[in-house]
Amino acid sequence: MALLSLTLRAARPYAAWIAAVVVLQLIATIAALYLPSLNAQIIDKGIASGDLEFIWNTGMLMLTVCLVQAAAAITAIYFGARTAMAVGRDLRRWVYRKVDSLSALEVNRFGAATLITRGTNDVQQVQMLVLMTLNFMVSTPIMCIGGIIMALREDLGLSWLVWVSVPTLALVVGVLVYFLMPLFRLMQDRIDGINGVLREQITGIRVVRAFVREPFESDRYRRANKAITDVSVKVGNLFVLMFPAIMMILHLATAAVLWFGGERVDAGEMQVGALTAFLQYLLQILMAVMMGVFMVMMIPRAVVCAERIDEVLRTETHQVVPETERVPSPTEGRVEFRNVTFGYPGAERPVLDDVSFVAEPGRTTAIIGSTGAGKTTLVALVPRLYDPQQGEVTIGGVPVAELTRRQLADTVALVPQKPYLFSGTVASNLRVGDEHASDDDLWEALRVAQAEDFVRDMPKGLDSPIAQGGSNVSGGQRQRLSIARALLAKPKVYLFDDSFSALDVTTDARLREALGRVTGEAALIVVAQRVSTIVDADRIIVLDGGVIVGSGTHEELLADNPTYQEIVESQLSAEVV
Repeated sequence: MALLSLTLRAARPYAAWIAAVVVLQLIATIAALYLPSLNAQIIDKGIASGDLEFIWNTGMLMLTVCLVQAAAAITAIYFGARTAMAVGRDLRRWVYRKVDSLSALEVNRFGAATLITRGTNDVQQVQMLVLMTLNFMVSTPIMCIGGIIMALREDLGLSWLVWVSVPTLALVVGVLVYFLMPLFRLMQDRIDGINGVLREQITGIRVVRAFVREPFESDRYRRANKAITDVSVKVGNLFVLMFPAIMMILHLATAAVLWFGGERVDAGEMQVGALTAFLQYLLQILMAVMMGVFMVMMIPRAVVCAERIDEVLRTETHQVVPETERVPSPTEGRVEFRNVTFGYPGAERPVLDDVSFVAEPGRTTAIIGSTGAGKTTLVALVPRLYDPQQGEVTIGGVPVAELTRRQLADTVALVPQKPYLFSGTVASNLRVGDEHASDDDLWEALRVAQAEDFVRDMPKGLDSPIAQGGSNVSGGQRQRLSIARALLAKPKVYLFDDSFSALDVTTDARLREALGRVTGEAALIVVAQRVSTIVDADRIIVLDGGVIVGSGTHEELLADNPTYQEIVESQLSAEVV
């Protein structure tokens, strides 16, 4: 049902093309069925009587029918291919848009590897089935049914060959498809697995090499590769059985027609031309069944793929993002957390528990705490990467749940803990923050982010290439480019999630000083591990186990907050060591 509903929905806009394919395939199939009858007439009437005029006239008619058949078939395949490719394009677009609309929780539930497979390989399998269906959906049944009728017109005495060979072929194919169905489902799961392993190994290649884990990772890939190979071999073994079985049935049917037909010709019960036509019709019938076989072989895998695609498309995100503006955009960057509680699915306890605080515009609010305290999760709630299970987050008095994505993007700029750069150039990555920014604007943002010097040292400056993920620049350079990108957006709220961790102390100090001059009335929320990064913050919030255990300036917390004192002492001890 998933396959049928999905393909009908995707093919609906191309109904005119599909109608053209149906009509053209109908013409081509009828023409193909007419040819053996004409050939029989030439043999039995023209050659037998020596009537050259009849031979020439019928031959010209056959040539005309052949040309019509070829033209109709070629045009039908053209429109069928265009329709199938358009359906594949639309399915990929739907999957991408759905994935783009899902929250981080749903994306994590599926996993990146399987989402990539479902948007590429799975869509391709459905697309190929649509192509095969459009090419054979009309010709196969008409060729089969029409061939049976035409064969019976030629000679009823050989009809039993049709009733024996066709069901035998269908039975053999049905049994093999029954065993193929679960293997195709398993194959798609194994493709997910090998994609996941390969993606993880390529992304973490530096860690693999740093810890000399190449043998272990090679063994992981070998096992994933062997798993998909084993399934593919099982599928291949069934195909090895299928094609010889089909060819054997074809050859046995041909031999039977010639054997028993020859006896009928010898007895004067059948003419040579009728025997030739009957053989051609029987071969057409079996070829039609074979074409149906190819479709049937693709259906099990396409059904599995369609179910996987449909699972993504039917996934309802728990986030409801307004399509149009319901409320005016916030006029100030005042961020308020009101009794916010959030926990990940399956977790024993919430990551954040009843968190309430206010980040004022024009001031810096710092978040500090031990690993796992919930700092990154807290910051992620502001741009709605996640939604709180209880409580509310507002910006300028407006709940973030009421804002559209465009309004959120114009209001909030996030520099994540792991900054990501896209393949392209320095300029193209910076213009993610503001696509209309001039080169002067880019250089100013780089100057504030302390990235101007190393960009000017690059061979092409702003046009210097950036590899996917920013793998051709250092961690500190990635952080500074990401900060420059956020500055270009000129939002009302800046979120820095441990965005200075890869910077040396001197660069960190210069950057914080420059930020204070250009952020104006925007609110700055800074997550940091180093106390030196936030010592000058207007307010420091201390998180411990998802609960706020302290709030104040550096001096106030140092005087009376044990958790903050412990963090400061641990860092001072480390510096002394």
